Amino acid sequence: MSEIAIHPKLERRPSAFTQAEIGWAPWLAPLVEEDLTGRHWAGLVDPSRAKSAYFMLLVRDPEILEARTKTDKDIFHNTAAGLPRADRELSATAASRVNGCIFCASVHSRFASHYSKRTSDVQRLLDEGTDTDLGSRRWNAIVEASVALTATPSAFNEGEIARLRSEGLNDLEISDVIHGAAFFNWANRLMLSLGEPTPAAEA
Repeated sequence: MSEIAIHPKLERRPSAFTQAEIGWAPWLAPLVEEDLTGRHWAGLVDPSRAKSAYFMLLVRDPEILEARTKTDKDIFHNTAAGLPRADRELSATAASRVNGCIFCASVHSRFASHYSKRTSDVQRLLDEGTDTDLGSRRWNAIVEASVALTATPSAFNEGEIARLRSEGLNDLEISDVIHGAAFFNWANRLMLSLGEPTPAAEA
């Protein structure tokens, strides 16, 4: 029986969770900048996203992408009240770790490390999984809640909320944990269904 040939790109595909920058390649053809109309640019929200194959694929439906992008930016950047940015990024990292989205986990773990200055704790989450002790009851509670919501959203209940509250999170902060994990529980599945991670040079 002859061996099945593996495409070189698949052989080099990242297979471990990392905080390093990696790329992502779509299985469907994204648009190119020359194809974009005013409607598409409005859908991108941020013009720099035209450099991303992922967003140039999603911009085939610009109104949906616009809503998705504004929701994403509000969840992670609107920190005037609620959770600090590091904790929001931790929630997204935990969801991505559970779902096996190496690309999303790399992006949000870098942000979690940047804003928290706890790079080794974030790396331990990537290396050892979501059951590991991150050395902080607060962070452990955020990860636990994010995992519960990701694994079975309908099973997320008062127990997870009570633990978050016991670690000092108020209602707005708990809402931010929920939004960060829920958004990336959906976003991971979308990205995983449309392409695959690639080495950084192929970003």
